[in-house]
Amino acid sequence: METINIQTTQNIDLNYDLAGVGDRMIAILIDIAIQGGYLLSALILIGFLDDFGIEASAAVMFILYSPIFFYEVVLESFYNGQTFGKRARNIRVIKLDGSEASMGSFIIRWIFRLIEISATGGSVALITLIISGKGQRLGDMAAGTTVVRIKKRIRLEDTILSQVDEDYKPVFGEAADLSDKDIETLKEVLRAKPEEDRHGIIKMEFIKKTATIIKKKLSIENDMESRLFLNTIIKDYNYYKGRVS
Repeated sequence: METINIQTTQNIDLNYDLAGVGDRMIAILIDIAIQGGYLLSALILIGFLDDFGIEASAAVMFILYSPIFFYEVVLESFYNGQTFGKRARNIRVIKLDGSEASMGSFIIRWIFRLIEISATGGSVALITLIISGKGQRLGDMAAGTTVVRIKKRIRLEDTILSQVDEDYKPVFGEAADLSDKDIETLKEVLRAKPEEDRHGIIKMEFIKKTATIIKKKLSIENDMESRLFLNTIIKDYNYYKGRVS
């Protein structure tokens, strides 16, 4: 499986598995099925209105059909780079520069989608996906994005806010100054799969580098083992986050 290296805004390198063409096509088919179900319901409603002699005005038609037209851009913008189809296949859109994908990025992808997929039956998108080398169609190239596989998160421990014991005593109060995005990055680092990993040496260096960055950011001086330090920071963050919540 092809991978791609993404450098986050904290100068941390993360490797992701690129979403395969098959996964992306299946995601599209799932989304089409959902939109088809909605369209069928809309047509039934329009027929119901006609039966009562109520003319389906342009405004009514726009309201009924706009969820289909704007389906992808709205969901990706407010659903962390995913549509229902992408979520079902555990894939999502991310920025190549490591920053958070903005609504502008999703709008660019959506505009190009009208040409690449809707107007050409997906042939243009398929060709560019195969030859781009970064899992990008034209819309991704213009928006600076790609689509990657993500691990399925079904346990509380795998979410940003993890459960901690009621009697847990935090070690680093500075952890409260981090953001959800910081914690997500730390979890990705601990789960990340380096391109090479001989006896875990490279991955350990990867974790040490991240721990050094976090210590510098929070002005922490501590000799705790790097992996333990990152896990402790995550627990402390969840402790403070849970109390605020």
